[in-house]
Amino acid sequence: MRAILLALAVIAAAAPELGWAQSKSGTKAAPANETRYFTAIDGLMDGNADVILKETRQGKNVTAATLDVCYPVAKNSDRKDRFVVSLTVNGQTLTGATQSNGAKEPVTVKLNRKPTGDTFEFRGQIAIGKTVTEVASTDNSDVSEKEFQESQSSDDGITAQPKDFTDVSPEAVSVRLKLDAVVEFLKSLKGQDVEISLSSLIVTCDALRAGEQTISMTVDPERAGALIAKARAMNGVVTAGWTAGTVEMDRTIRFPAADWRDGDKINRDKLGSAISDVLAKTYNAKPTSVAWNPVTGKLKLTLKRPSQLMPALELTDVIEVSGLVSPDKPGSADALMLWISSPTTTTLDEAAAAKLILSDESSGDEESDTRDDGGAIDELAKAFKAKRWDADNSVWK
Repeated sequence: MRAILLALAVIAAAAPELGWAQSKSGTKAAPANETRYFTAIDGLMDGNADVILKETRQGKNVTAATLDVCYPVAKNSDRKDRFVVSLTVNGQTLTGATQSNGAKEPVTVKLNRKPTGDTFEFRGQIAIGKTVTEVASTDNSDVSEKEFQESQSSDDGITAQPKDFTDVSPEAVSVRLKLDAVVEFLKSLKGQDVEISLSSLIVTCDALRAGEQTISMTVDPERAGALIAKARAMNGVVTAGWTAGTVEMDRTIRFPAADWRDGDKINRDKLGSAISDVLAKTYNAKPTSVAWNPVTGKLKLTLKRPSQLMPALELTDVIEVSGLVSPDKPGSADALMLWISSPTTTTLDEAAAAKLILSDESSGDEESDTRDDGGAIDELAKAFKAKRWDADNSVWK
């Protein structure tokens, strides 16, 4: 019995060594699959194409690849088309065929891929319809799945239910829709008092890939809530809400609404006159025009004063200021917000007889006369018994 137990102990002690020898002599495990991305292929389509090449690799070998190309439909066009093609891998050669999503043109791809140290070189041809693009692109770097996903994440800036208008602007509305719903949504706005951002009509490559487009609008703050509610009820709308716009908090005051309302409406005549009077004293000028835009709800003030540039010429400074008034949060509120722009001053010869023709060569950023602006917001705050925004502590004070 003792002999049997001793034999078993010897076998047990030897087992790890036997197992080690077996694993050492066994087949080496295949490398795990890894996904890598090229987010650009330099020079493709005169540098105007937005390219994503996705590769699945096992070690250094490519086992699968997908090419996603978004490109202008014509030279210098803002309108884009796109194709996505699964590529057949044969060594370092990638080939495939498909058709473009928009124009339905036939697409063929043949690329030769060559590792060059830490980068990659691509050469070959991409044909879209009758247009053939030669590919000769060097020094292309790839990124990991995590890096790619982080680069693709984006925030459209839409806040569906803001607690107030300190982070979003009361006149700025955005609606994100499925691509196939955009045209009908825009048609529904025809004849409406809504200003649509022309740039938001451009269907970007990001929009084509996401299948969603964001339309940006400017609307009178008193009608913004109703527009958002209407949009949310429409087919294809993903989300709708407020976003960043005109209002800058360092040029905004907040004051009680009671004295400036007629029922549930803001008394804009009374308010515009009061704002104009304060700015007239601040700028030492005479008010000449107070106008509210019926579409955007924005205020435009014009004031004039004798120019001190060369008094003997009796020139006139024409000062223009924009403004926006709204409740300080969505819906009816006990407080109003007033934003006022920096003033823009233009010097003119308004003599009845012969006039000097003057030109101002300063840039748009330089047109705002900061000398005129000294104390304007503070003076408005005093006149309206208002608070100003404390950005450091995120409170009104």
